[in-house]
Amino acid sequence: MEPEGSTRTAVVGAHAGTRDALAGEWRRLSRAATFVAVMTSPALMAVLIGVDDWPWGWALLVTIVAVAAFRGLIDILVHRFIPRPSLYGADREALLDDATARRRLWFWRGKFRLVLWVAGIIFGVLGTIATIAGESIPHLLTNIGNALTDPQMLVTLITLGIQLPLLFFINFAIIFGPLLYFGLKQMKGYEPGDADWGVRLEDVRGQAEPKEDVTRVIELWQSGEEFRKAGGKPERGLLFIGQPGTGKTMLSKAIATSFNSPIVTMPGSGFQQAFMGLDSVVVMFMIRKARKLARKWGGQCIIFIDEIDAVGLRRQALGTGTMTGMGPGSFEDHAFFGPWGAQSASGDLVLETRAWRERLFASRAETHGPFLPPGLERFYGRINDFIFPGGGMGGMGGGMALNQLLVQMDGVDEPPFWRKFWTNRINTLLDASYLVPRRLFGRSLRIRPPKPRPEQVYFIGATNVPIDRLDPALIRPGRMGRHVWFRTPTKDDRADIFDLYLTRVDHDPDLDTPKRRDELARITNGYSPAMIEQVCSMALTYAHSEGRVDFGWDDIVEAMTTIESGTAQGVDYVAEESRAVAIHEAGHAVASHVYMHDVLSTRLSIRKRGGSLGHHQAIEKEERFSSWRHEEVGKLVWTLGAMAAEHVFYGENSTGVGGDVQSATSRAAWMVGMCGMGPMPVDLSHVEFPDDAAREEAEREYMERFERIGEQILNRARGQRESGDSIASILMDGHKRRAASRILGQSYITAVCLVRHNRDQVAHIADMLVERKELHGDEVVELLDAARLEAPAIDITDETIWPKL
Repeated sequence: MEPEGSTRTAVVGAHAGTRDALAGEWRRLSRAATFVAVMTSPALMAVLIGVDDWPWGWALLVTIVAVAAFRGLIDILVHRFIPRPSLYGADREALLDDATARRRLWFWRGKFRLVLWVAGIIFGVLGTIATIAGESIPHLLTNIGNALTDPQMLVTLITLGIQLPLLFFINFAIIFGPLLYFGLKQMKGYEPGDADWGVRLEDVRGQAEPKEDVTRVIELWQSGEEFRKAGGKPERGLLFIGQPGTGKTMLSKAIATSFNSPIVTMPGSGFQQAFMGLDSVVVMFMIRKARKLARKWGGQCIIFIDEIDAVGLRRQALGTGTMTGMGPGSFEDHAFFGPWGAQSASGDLVLETRAWRERLFASRAETHGPFLPPGLERFYGRINDFIFPGGGMGGMGGGMALNQLLVQMDGVDEPPFWRKFWTNRINTLLDASYLVPRRLFGRSLRIRPPKPRPEQVYFIGATNVPIDRLDPALIRPGRMGRHVWFRTPTKDDRADIFDLYLTRVDHDPDLDTPKRRDELARITNGYSPAMIEQVCSMALTYAHSEGRVDFGWDDIVEAMTTIESGTAQGVDYVAEESRAVAIHEAGHAVASHVYMHDVLSTRLSIRKRGGSLGHHQAIEKEERFSSWRHEEVGKLVWTLGAMAAEHVFYGENSTGVGGDVQSATSRAAWMVGMCGMGPMPVDLSHVEFPDDAAREEAEREYMERFERIGEQILNRARGQRESGDSIASILMDGHKRRAASRILGQSYITAVCLVRHNRDQVAHIADMLVERKELHGDEVVELLDAARLEAPAIDITDETIWPKL
């Protein structure tokens, strides 16, 4: 039996033989047709010159065109009846010959089709006019020819031919010109030496990893010849991802200042235009400007698009709502009040965590929509979606700017359009003439295809939205596939930022000690680099207003007080109220110091800010992404510590615990409904009982006592909220409500026992707070450490620990 491989080889060989034979026949047929056309051309030229008295030049030109047209007609007819050979696997020369033949066929097929259409339309119109006028077509053509020879008529036609297009463009400019102008006005181009905002790479602090990553990529953009020779391909674009105020725009300014390349900046909102298609025009103008600068300055240009989410959101999601995750998220999603993200509505509890910083910086994002009274936002959105179905004002047509941007990103290396256009047209015309061979003596007689553009345009985008909301086509490799994440400034990052800005202003040498720098970083919870710069400048303002040349610790603390939302108000409480507020805040501080081991207090105050008579502020010692149940219970004890202190010292609570109750209720419900946490089981194994049934009954009764206390603390107003409130939904479930109440009861008993056990220390802390009004940083920590607070041993069988609510 013959092997299968031999059979396949024989079949392939037979197919190749048939293909080559058919291709040879096609070449012979093509040459024969050309020979016939050339041989008949002298007769046509003789008729034009001898009979019609045409000049030699025009006769020669018409003869060449007629020969080529006849040859093209033969190709069209032959291709209709004889199949083309399959050239799959043929050599390159055969493929080039086939491409030439196909271009000729395409060219003449289009021309003959155009002639037939034009002739049909002309004769149709002339036939209609002749029928109406009652004249013959030849007579009508004679009249039209006479009219065209009239100079006045000719001038009129030429004038109309010029005026109509001109009027069209003038009207277009009047309607769309101003809109397009204001869109292009937001586009800024900076050449080396122009883009100097006073920001250098070394000035970008608190973002060491992003800065190193970006520097590595951009150095390859500027001088990566060796990298390219080694086979590497630089990234086309970078995407900066981070919350507002984390330094994305600042790093882009540093790039423009420090790297010797031009840069074009454009806000994402600049692409939003009122009419369909104008956004695409803006994109093309931006790319054109970048290419022009790149040609001028060595071949590279960077385009920075700030807020790229304004143009780069998922196209299928434009104009629709976004889905939110159903996971537990963070507690800050349910308890975040005021501009500084307090955990209580009264604003007196602030705890800096990683999730809190992310939420705080996200809340500072700029909004671009119009101001509307409460309740009209949804109505406005429906109208806007109806009028602009593409996704908002300026999004008419939705995604056209994004589509154009993606096309331009892919095509920035393509040959220039007009060079490619004319090369293609001239080569096609030479092929269609049948007179100029493709090659002569081994040399090509066609214009070489243009090379890709030498200039390189790179893209940097910045956004503060989650990356999964951006269009995948925008962030894939080859476009903005390199993602650089900017984190919100941690304590260590803020210390690095202070190292920069304190060196630029005159200050007390005491602020240069490591202890003070660490303290400054701790008390500036949630500060961005711009806010730290403002604090330093404002502190110097206070010093100069008092005749001092440099500022100290007190000045910078006062500057923080002024900058922060809810500036401290000069309100003097009556003596009794001052002490009550001090007891309230001391309860918070003591509870956090004893039961939140991974937290340091940063501020303790009884100065009125906004709606809060005082506040306690703390910071996590280390970055955390999750927490244990006992840590969440510690935060509950911290929240309820003020209410417990008021009951211990006054036997009742004030209205000031309303925010604490709401926050504690939310946390307990969140623990139960979203984190699967429940109350700590009651253990009475150390107590003697007649039998196990009696012990279980006693444990059940104590748990119910916890529940009754928790029910009294529980914020019942939460259940009256709208159905979209997840906390309210949890509390409406009877089983989960009982579990949350028990956790609240246990936490409150713990807080009460803590304050009772450390009553004298709490009183001392409150007295110090009444005297000082406000304590910061190490002052708070040292005061709490000196109090030698102790966690009490709690025996729930001791009836004296149970409060009377």
